[in-house]
Amino acid sequence: MRSLKPTVLLVEDERAQRELLTYNLRAEGLEVNCAENGEDALLMVAEVPPDLIILDWMMPLLSGIEVCRQLKSRDETADIPIIMLSARSEDLDAVRGLDTGADDYVVKPYSVRELLARVRTQLRRTCSATTSAAMRFEDITLDPERHRVIRADQELKLGPTEFRLLLTLMERSGRVFSREQLLDRVWGQDIYVDTRTVDVHIGRLRKALMQWGGSDPIRTVRGSGYALG
Repeated sequence: MRSLKPTVLLVEDERAQRELLTYNLRAEGLEVNCAENGEDALLMVAEVPPDLIILDWMMPLLSGIEVCRQLKSRDETADIPIIMLSARSEDLDAVRGLDTGADDYVVKPYSVRELLARVRTQLRRTCSATTSAAMRFEDITLDPERHRVIRADQELKLGPTEFRLLLTLMERSGRVFSREQLLDRVWGQDIYVDTRTVDVHIGRLRKALMQWGGSDPIRTVRGSGYALG
């Protein structure tokens, strides 16, 4: 029987880091399962999908990047939020991690308090719907309750972060949101995320919205931000 607590799968090959994070995550009231490598992580997700995955980039047998790619390519696991941990601090590495499908990227060494804040934000955004009413903009329909997006009668595949971005933009179509405003609304005010992260996820949202054709509904306002329509 599955626990009523939100479940986190921690994928980390360093024992000291694994034990530290497990202790702190459990202190937050979360159920924690651990995997020491990427292959074990995929097996565990297939058996019991967690509510969130904390995934180290550099691991034996299968890298975190490959684990993330495989999970995000499968319909049954694509919506599980993934926080990528990495000692790689270069901007290109962060972009690569986000492009692979990670919903957040944290550079080692990190603050445990900040990581926990990011975990809370991802779980809060994933487990609660902002509204139950379906929303429409032109040929796009978003159903928050069922977590579905339809465009021109075709269902779109959106990750949880892209879904929240679209929801925010559709709530006030035509309004220009700055990157900082989108960070506050989508990622939360209690964590720090670089504004360039917004650009990466907007790019992914655009790609998803046009996967079956159609024009780009997202307008870029240079020096200001983004708007829908």
